[in-house]
Amino acid sequence: MAAPDTPMMIQYRRIKAELPDDVICFFRLGDFYEMFYEDAQAAAPILDVSLTKRHSVPMCGVPYHALEGYLAKMIRAGKKVAICEQVEDAKASKGIVKREVTRVVTPGSVLEENILASNEHTYLAAVCKDRDGYGLALLDLSTGAFLAERNADTELLRDSLRRYSPAECLLAEDQLDDPDLRSLLAEFHAVHVTSSPEWYFEQGAAYDALIRHFNVHSLAGFGCDDERALVRAAGGLLVHARDALRADVTQVRSMQVRNASDFVMLDESTCRNLDLVPARGAGNVPCLLRVLDETRTPMGGRKMREWILQPLAQLDRIQLRQDAVAALVDDRALLQRLRDELAGIRDLERLVVRVSSGSGNARDVQLIGHSLAELPTIREMFISSTSAFLRDCAERIHPNPDLVTLLAEAIADEPPITIKDGNIIRQGYNDELDKLREAAGEGRQWLANYQTSEQERTGIKTLKVRHNKVFGYYIEISKGQSHLAPENYDRKQTLVNAERFSTPKLKEYETTIVGAQDKSVALEYDLFLALRDHVSAVAEQIQTTADAVATLDVVASLADRALVYRYVKPTMTSGDRICIRDGRHPVVEQMPEAERFVPNDTEMDCTRDQVAIITGPNMAGKSTYIRQVAVIVVMAHMGSYVPAREAEISVVDRVFTRVGASDDLARGRSTFLVEMQETANILNNATERSLIVLDEIGRGTSTFDGLSIAWAVAEYLHNESSVKAKTLFATHYHELTELSLTMEGVQNYNVQVRERADQIVFLRKIVRGGTDKSYGIQVARLAGLPQAVIDRSKEILTNLEEGELSDAGQPKLARQRTRRVKTDDSQMNLFDA
Repeated sequence: MAAPDTPMMIQYRRIKAELPDDVICFFRLGDFYEMFYEDAQAAAPILDVSLTKRHSVPMCGVPYHALEGYLAKMIRAGKKVAICEQVEDAKASKGIVKREVTRVVTPGSVLEENILASNEHTYLAAVCKDRDGYGLALLDLSTGAFLAERNADTELLRDSLRRYSPAECLLAEDQLDDPDLRSLLAEFHAVHVTSSPEWYFEQGAAYDALIRHFNVHSLAGFGCDDERALVRAAGGLLVHARDALRADVTQVRSMQVRNASDFVMLDESTCRNLDLVPARGAGNVPCLLRVLDETRTPMGGRKMREWILQPLAQLDRIQLRQDAVAALVDDRALLQRLRDELAGIRDLERLVVRVSSGSGNARDVQLIGHSLAELPTIREMFISSTSAFLRDCAERIHPNPDLVTLLAEAIADEPPITIKDGNIIRQGYNDELDKLREAAGEGRQWLANYQTSEQERTGIKTLKVRHNKVFGYYIEISKGQSHLAPENYDRKQTLVNAERFSTPKLKEYETTIVGAQDKSVALEYDLFLALRDHVSAVAEQIQTTADAVATLDVVASLADRALVYRYVKPTMTSGDRICIRDGRHPVVEQMPEAERFVPNDTEMDCTRDQVAIITGPNMAGKSTYIRQVAVIVVMAHMGSYVPAREAEISVVDRVFTRVGASDDLARGRSTFLVEMQETANILNNATERSLIVLDEIGRGTSTFDGLSIAWAVAEYLHNESSVKAKTLFATHYHELTELSLTMEGVQNYNVQVRERADQIVFLRKIVRGGTDKSYGIQVARLAGLPQAVIDRSKEILTNLEEGELSDAGQPKLARQRTRRVKTDDSQMNLFDA
């Protein structure tokens, strides 16, 4: 049988036709959200609910009060959901209840607290390709954060997408088939790609949408008036959120345009190789974020992640942060007071967005009031601070004492989650509400007295006065005593074990009770909406306050970790020198099962100590050492103290790393190709202000090929005037130590090892000088290779080493080099024919 053409199904089909095909409609019917046809067939197995049929129409449903849990399942399955609500009172409506889609929930537009990660932004991104590069815009609807930047090429765009980890990425329909974008986004398996009408991203429409939203004459104040790609991405994203997702974008009150020159550039491989933050969904893995993040608020946790991934590249801003951390390190009592106060502040960023967008409940409003109540003390702590950074944070805190008082007087101590069932408003807040509650309360007492009097009058002990939504108030008598019911009892319903009756007196009083209760609940709802409006009126101030509190939280966390782990304040300079005394790796030294950490020194500049060639055996600590230097540099540029006895660090523009061996089979790239592409990125983009960390260049191919490439890379970094970057080069090609004989800026270092017969002991100490041994066979023994393999390896090694020497006992490479003496100022090349 075909589905009946009822008014409700006509309404459903009209609403469904307005939605994209890939959006599943949750259609509100009373106490349930129902799904029909193909939506039901797709959703039922994901939600683990029964798929039924009515008039041959597949359907399923979920209770409205459990929406968040079911919505979480849909989003985790990568689905998009349109929430279609009843937008008028069913009791007051004539005919079919009016329904509308109030929001479309996608992986990048989630607002529900139980789906969001508390210490990470959930970004909806938009990418737009234009003649001036790629525009990237990011919007976190749960906090109102709105960022935009321009990336000159796909490599920079790839790094940005890795850094921000958006949950969803928009592309204009006309760019869906762009081969560069398709290839790039195919790498991000966790990012859901969504198409959007191309007119959203047209230059004129996007520009107009932005200036209208921010109520400005031009975008010059944001520094992006002439940035076509950036403007198209940002404007298109805002229009998509407003029109396609039907999101409330009024909480988006500013756009932060980020320029590459403001931050130290950390590409995707650097973030991964240095273990700065865990990948999305990776859990509690060891990384710098886990070491430094002792923030007390969720918004502080999000900002800590942001500071780590985007260290500052401006000396004055770094020093302002350092001074703020120092002020708290020097006053432990003040630090402890601040952290105690922060513990009472909830996630103001997300709370105020939920409330101002109309989805917040009474508990959200109450938590805003409780959080704001903690602010006067925090503001007073720093309003006269010697640190300009801390003073600025204090000045951006708006306690709103009148709002705090209002919310404390209005909201009950334990309000319910729902906002339409009453019990939200505190007794004594509103006289009219108190009178209605009193009338309803007296009515309940009257019913109790009426039941007692009727039991006595009729002699029926099983007589009860009850209530339900269908029949209202009624008298219920058991089957065995129903024959005793008086003549004035009007029978309403017969059950298996009981009879239900009504009386004129009960009907009369029901009108009074129900009327008072309904009016009470309706008045409470109106009073709550007024309170929510009070919060929304100062939402911008609360967002500014939340950002200031998050910043203080990060500074306090850095100060706390500096005291706990004995970090020191580095001296930041605009020169080219990096000098670290007794530096330590902040992550490795905190690993519970690690051996005692051995500190090491570092001395680097762009002249005499430009390239450090570090040799030594596997497992000795070369990789840990070179990475620790890079991590210390990143921490210093955050404004953090660093794990060392003392440190002087010049401002860098980028940190590059080329570490380890990994393939990318999904993109058809072998281990060696990945290694060479990462190396090419470094050589093509490094400057004399960069820091480069190289670990085992050329190990993915034959020995001679690999050694040749490693040697040429080291030469290029030293000789190329456009690079001249400070470089830490760990290698097993001990032939590279010969570079120091002919290049002034190359210095040799090695990891000390103590030999005892065939045994080795790693001392973990970096000292001047090279080494000509890799101790690979000894490490193989430690790994458990059979003794026969170890013995045969020694024989082969002896034969190979003898073949590398000339008749005079000199290394053949060295003999070649010394035979070719320079006759001009050009640098000799070891591998010339």
